[in-house]
Amino acid sequence: MASINLWHLLTPVDTFFNINIMDKDIKPNQIYTTEEAQKYLKVSNSTIKRLLKNGILKANKVGGRYKILGSEMIILVSPKAEKKARKLYFNLKTKTQNIIKKW
Repeated sequence: MASINLWHLLTPVDTFFNINIMDKDIKPNQIYTTEEAQKYLKVSNSTIKRLLKNGILKANKVGGRYKILGSEMIILVSPKAEKKARKLYFNLKTKTQNIIKKW
């Protein structure tokens, strides 16, 4: 039996009827549990544990549970996005420092 992707049919009205659907986008400033990260990254529980243990996925432990910042998951799946953001940041920082020096 073929599966059918219905993501394009979903609207904000669906939340009114308590349909529990996870957003497709990872929000950089959102804090995720290991279970949520597992769903977003589409990996097993043992893979999440390994990523955390090896420091590949950075997280903070709060009350005995790991809390993962969305930006850490974005870095994991998209190193190019992080590289570009870092370059933009350093360019802005350099420009700001040059302006301050002129004062």
